[in-house]
Amino acid sequence: MAAVAQCVRGALRPRYPLLNFSLRTSPRLFCVATQQKSTGQNLEEDQSQSQNEQKVEPSSAEKTLTEEKAKLEEQLKEVTDKYKRALADAENVRQRSQKLVEEAKLYGIQSFCKDLLEVADILEKATESVPKEEIKDENPHLKSLYEGLVMTEVQIQKVFKKHGLLRLNPVGAKFDPYEHEALFHAPMEGKEPGTIALVSKIGYKLHGRTLRPALVGVVKDA
Repeated sequence: MAAVAQCVRGALRPRYPLLNFSLRTSPRLFCVATQQKSTGQNLEEDQSQSQNEQKVEPSSAEKTLTEEKAKLEEQLKEVTDKYKRALADAENVRQRSQKLVEEAKLYGIQSFCKDLLEVADILEKATESVPKEEIKDENPHLKSLYEGLVMTEVQIQKVFKKHGLLRLNPVGAKFDPYEHEALFHAPMEGKEPGTIALVSKIGYKLHGRTLRPALVGVVKDA
């Protein structure tokens, strides 16, 4: 400290002789002033650091706002999830309703078609019952009646096909329980087991769905 005072006196001697005298006579006074200045700076630094710490620590209001924000975000997430699920459910309902409407358009006539199948069966039986050897020019009435029955049968099958109703005549095909109804099982030579050897009644499908299964006889192992 004495060296500092000496340096200060040396620097201030030409310009401020009175101050030089004071420093020479009272070096302790300079040291005290220096210490007070240093202490004041330290106090200011401590106060500034304390204020910074107070700023860093969140207040109770900020904590409350943070908690409220977290609650609102959680509620928003829940509402968004419920909204998405509701949209998915509504879309599923719409698709099911649309499918029901389309099926109603396709299969709404199946009861009517079933009734017409009986008419088609009668026409088929009528044409099969006419002896082919009797259909001659010598029998013009029988010939005209037979040709009329055949034309009617052909026309009704065209109408059926137009509306998606198709015949099932599965002779020689594999037995399918979804399309055929077995009346009997019998061994037959030259026939593969599990195939259909006889069709007793023609079946029908409406737009790919079995409307009436064909009544068949199925070959079994001997």
